Amino acid sequence: MPTWVVVLIVIAAVVVAGAVVWLVMQEMQRKRLQRKFGPEYERAVADHDNPRAAQRELAAREKRHNELDIRPLSPQAKERYTAQWAQIQAQFVDSPSPAVAEADRVLTQLMAERGYPTEGYDQQLADLSVKHSKTLDHYRHAHETMVGHEHEQKSTEDLRDAMVRYRTVFEDLLDDDAADDGHRHGETKQEAKHDAKHDPKHDDRGETRTEARVEDRIDERHDTTNERHDVRNGR
Repeated sequence: MPTWVVVLIVIAAVVVAGAVVWLVMQEMQRKRLQRKFGPEYERAVADHDNPRAAQRELAAREKRHNELDIRPLSPQAKERYTAQWAQIQAQFVDSPSPAVAEADRVLTQLMAERGYPTEGYDQQLADLSVKHSKTLDHYRHAHETMVGHEHEQKSTEDLRDAMVRYRTVFEDLLDDDAADDGHRHGETKQEAKHDAKHDPKHDDRGETRTEARVEDRIDERHDTTNERHDVRNGR
């Protein structure tokens, strides 16, 4: 066999092997990003012309996030935020709209104290997606309801849904475990409860007893309002 034929065969084999390695690495990268970003991966793919472009953007988010000084809260800060949140939930009973706006403000403040830049809503979403992808859609829905309420009056039930979603994100950001890439990465407290024994502080829905009481008060308030309406109409 001529030498030039052997050389061509070797070159072809190297090219094929290189292509196989490249494809394997691309597939590994795709699976890694899917695991890390969860539903945000599919959203990014839908927002781009092709999966490669989406993967480049998600990789850029990772790189930016690695340069941020993300830090856990001190025990004192946790207590302060927990107390603030309890006040917001209590405020919701009588003033739903201001309570939802305050929840959004406190959540942004919490992000800043954890080390997340808060210069713009879209950038907040991108930065949070790296470590908090599983609760990010809750933040989107709640924020959209809050902003939409400023232009079009939302129902109390819509505001209540936003409040519950904000609380899910709040709990995720408050948790120190969400600051690292441990085996519980991206897991919300409500998801983690399935791996633990029954916690006396939580009811069957994964809500704290205090939060359940607040929601009961909201329902009682609605019932009382309806009863008064019936009395005025002679029913």
